[in-house]
Amino acid sequence: MLRICRLISCWLLPAISFAFDQAAFTAAVELYTQRKPLEAQRAFEALALTAPTQSDIQFYLGRLALQRNDAAQAVIYLEKAVALSPNDSRLHHRLGDAYGLSARKAGLFAQMGWANKCLASYEKAVALNPENLEARAALMNYYLQAPSLVGGGKDKALAQALAIKRKDPAAGRLAMAAVYLAEKKYDLAFHEYDEALQVNPTDYVALFQIGRLAALTSQQQERGLKALRRCLELKPTENAPPHAAVHWRIGFILAQQGDPIHAREAYEAALTLDPAFAPARASLKALP
Repeated sequence: MLRICRLISCWLLPAISFAFDQAAFTAAVELYTQRKPLEAQRAFEALALTAPTQSDIQFYLGRLALQRNDAAQAVIYLEKAVALSPNDSRLHHRLGDAYGLSARKAGLFAQMGWANKCLASYEKAVALNPENLEARAALMNYYLQAPSLVGGGKDKALAQALAIKRKDPAAGRLAMAAVYLAEKKYDLAFHEYDEALQVNPTDYVALFQIGRLAALTSQQQERGLKALRRCLELKPTENAPPHAAVHWRIGFILAQQGDPIHAREAYEAALTLDPAFAPARASLKALP
């Protein structure tokens, strides 16, 4: 009888150990949404120990790794997520992000392999769910940035931007602006952002992109500063550049305008929010 009881216990323990705690998962997602990465990391790691076959846990661990610029860990988590749920468009999209980050960090000879994996993942994400506009936007940006040798091309990017615009005019305006920016058609890019803000004056991404465009082109700088400062009054949407990036862009424009004192203040504000924000640190060092 004792032996039978022990056998029954052995059969029951795995089911108990690997039970999925939905409440704990919801709490972990809330930490992620509130931009508390350290707390979210600990919560998801604890969940992964008790529910190792839940792809969504690996998905969030992968996204947290992407946020801290850890390409190797992001690939590990997201490849596991895809293996667990191979038909989930979201997972392929973020795995593509991990491969793209790996490509940017890799040496010259390894870059092509990572780039091909990135493209394949984005294309798979769109094929699995054509309504996944975030995946389409990622694929569009790949086409814009990658050389033709690894599948890039502005015509391909335009096709994705138009597809996004058919599904969601607001997102499509931002996509078309990205295409115009790549083609150096800056007036058209500003126009698309204007259209987006006419529909939604508090569109965080459109406001940020106006500031970014002003910084990159040295055009409409005062308007760019105004848009970026408005961003600081708003909560960043998910996947949007954080306030640290906003302060950095403000500093960049101020430095262009010959105001190193206030540029320094903006860079330091960025680093106060995110001490690991490398662009602000590099810009700070470059100041006279």
